[in-house]
Amino acid sequence: MVEIRINYQGQLRCDSKHMPSGTKLATDAPLDNQGRGESFSPSDLVATALGSCMATIMGITARSRKIELGGMRIMVQKHMAPDLPRRIERLDLEIFMPVAEGHPDKKVLQSAALNCPVQHSIHPDIKVDIKWHWMDGENAS
Repeated sequence: MVEIRINYQGQLRCDSKHMPSGTKLATDAPLDNQGRGESFSPSDLVATALGSCMATIMGITARSRKIELGGMRIMVQKHMAPDLPRRIERLDLEIFMPVAEGHPDKKVLQSAALNCPVQHSIHPDIKVDIKWHWMDGENAS
C-alpha cells in the first residue's frame, strides 16, 4: 500500500504528496479543459506513468541480464477523444533503445515493456501504439 495525499488548491490545481518519499507534484487542468496548463494534467500523468513504467520494467529486466539501458528514451503522445465523456483515446509511444536491433534479448525487453503494471491497468478501449527504434551500430535511428 502506498499513500498519496492530494490537496485541491483552487483554480483547477491540485498538489499531491507521495507519503513514503515526501516528493510533491502539482497538476493543472489542461488549456483545452478550462485550465491554465501550467503543469501535468491528471491524464498527462497516465501517459507519463505508462512510459516510465515500461522503462522501469525494462530496466529491471536489463539489470538481471547485465544489459546497459542508460540513454533509453521514451516519447509519449496522448490523444484525447473528441467526443464525450472526456477520456484518453490513444497513447502513441516511441521507444529509443540504446542496444542494437539484433540484440539476443530484444524480445525479452519488448515483452518486459508490454507487461508492465501500468500497461495491464490501462482500460482496453485506450489504444496503445508503440514504435521501437533500435541502435543501428553507432546511432539510434
